[in-house]
Amino acid sequence: MKLTTGIPLQDLNSVAGAAQQIEATGYSGITTQENRQDPFLPLAVAAVNSQTLELATSIAISFARSPMVFANIGWDLQRASGGRFVLGLGSQVKGHNERRFSVPWSAPAPRMRDMVRAIKAIWHSWQTGERLHYEGEHYQVTLMTPNYVPEPLHGPSPPITLAAVGPAMLGVAARECDGVRLHPFSTRRYLEQVAMPILTKGINRGVGQRRYFEVSGGGFVATGATNEAVAKAFEWVRQRIGFYGSTRAYWPVFAAHGLENLGEKLNHMAKHGQWSEMTAAVDDDVVHLFAAVGRHDCLTQAIEMRFGGLIDSLSIGMPADATNSPPPELIQDIQRIPSAFEAFSRAI
Repeated sequence: MKLTTGIPLQDLNSVAGAAQQIEATGYSGITTQENRQDPFLPLAVAAVNSQTLELATSIAISFARSPMVFANIGWDLQRASGGRFVLGLGSQVKGHNERRFSVPWSAPAPRMRDMVRAIKAIWHSWQTGERLHYEGEHYQVTLMTPNYVPEPLHGPSPPITLAAVGPAMLGVAARECDGVRLHPFSTRRYLEQVAMPILTKGINRGVGQRRYFEVSGGGFVATGATNEAVAKAFEWVRQRIGFYGSTRAYWPVFAAHGLENLGEKLNHMAKHGQWSEMTAAVDDDVVHLFAAVGRHDCLTQAIEMRFGGLIDSLSIGMPADATNSPPPELIQDIQRIPSAFEAFSRAI
């Protein structure tokens, strides 16, 4: 199993040192998200200051950019990293697209499928020299003069992964992409009964074999060097479950456990601004459904019980307190957990 971690995004001056420390500690890679900062700039810094780390955007907001913008960024990061970049896309929700990014909204799954196909078409044209002509429902890319064609890569184009929650987007990920990044608001039962059957069906029509398709995420990890640190992380997970669980889109996960009433309760509290009460409404048993919980000395077993046989890659955040960082021997133990994924298989 791959084990990745985040990297500080708020200060690009700290990225080089952080990337080198993460690499020396033994992590498989680093991931970035598009929250307060741009997700690509830190990876550019990390690319030229590391040798082995996989560099991935866990979520770059798709519809705020065009396929050509993604193609350029991905091509440059793949070259700079020597083939270690993974382009991870995500749709975000309607409100953020329309009112934060000021872009029109439409059904996200068909649009995402079109986006991925357009990016692949651009990369194929650049690498082979063939004429670019992609016309989809949402994106049309038909102009590429020699002045704008970058030099070919010395290896394959970047893999593309997709953040997915519902059945439609899970299907797009499995059929069109090289991997899926599951939302942490997931439980083992939900993955087994809902997500994995959809992915398996789609993979058979996409890359063809599960060993070429990476499944990442799908839950939380609450850990630390001491019981006190674990308890603090446990409360953070409780808060996140309360927050996500108030949104109707995530209620199918609750439904897998007969917890529909909890979702409705959390939604009512959110509408009335009862944020602290929302956290308190999530009991310990529910937290354990969503998270692998344990001190460092028993975390490997907890992760294997919660995620084993389902996912191939897991991310553990870097704590602010360095004394609570997973030690190298723990990272190695987790990486020895078997998984189905072997490698990305990308046609040039």
